[in-house]
Amino acid sequence: NYMNILERVVQKVLDDQQNVRPIKELLQTLYVSLCGLVQDMGKSVLVGNINCWVHRMENILQWQQQLDNIQINRPMSKGMTLTDLPASLQLNIMERLTDGRDLVSLGQVTPDLGQLTEDRLLWKRLCQYHFTDRQIRKRLMVSDKGQLEWKKMYFKLCRCYPVREQYSETLHFCTHCHILFWKDTNHPCTANNTESCCKPVSPQGFINLFKF
Repeated sequence: NYMNILERVVQKVLDDQQNVRPIKELLQTLYVSLCGLVQDMGKSVLVGNINCWVHRMENILQWQQQLDNIQINRPMSKGMTLTDLPASLQLNIMERLTDGRDLVSLGQVTPDLGQLTEDRLLWKRLCQYHFTDRQIRKRLMVSDKGQLEWKKMYFKLCRCYPVREQYSETLHFCTHCHILFWKDTNHPCTANNTESCCKPVSPQGFINLFKF
């Protein structure tokens, strides 16, 4: 049951207090999609009683509320923090971030971090990570000083093109057994060539499983 899997994912996020924003976005997208299906029954076919789908939508709203109310427990340790590191190391860590919104949020913590997150090379690498050279050339933005404004270009590109997806754990679908499973756990597939049967499922692909 897809809803049971989703409930376990939400509970995992609530327990670990990590990846809150991606799950909130996934739930919001799923809720909007289900609203469209429920309100347009004449053109869409939902398997099962309509009241069951309404109940599932209520569950999604409840999960969203739980995620909105989550309180991140700050560590009690007073040891070394990110800002205690040399600026070069801080920049090196920031280069590992693949979402520009994370950089913006990080820059709001302290003025020093805010200055580092404005580094043009950071945003240039972020653009080159997510988008092709052709896409970048179509959305060039130049400042009054004649410099490319990579940060503005990044968010403009995000509005025009899909970003590159990267996840620590991904769901997979076995076309032979017709089941979902986590990549790291695998499953006892009976196919001769198991690798050819397993397809990764993106968050949007997971949502699409609810559409009929």
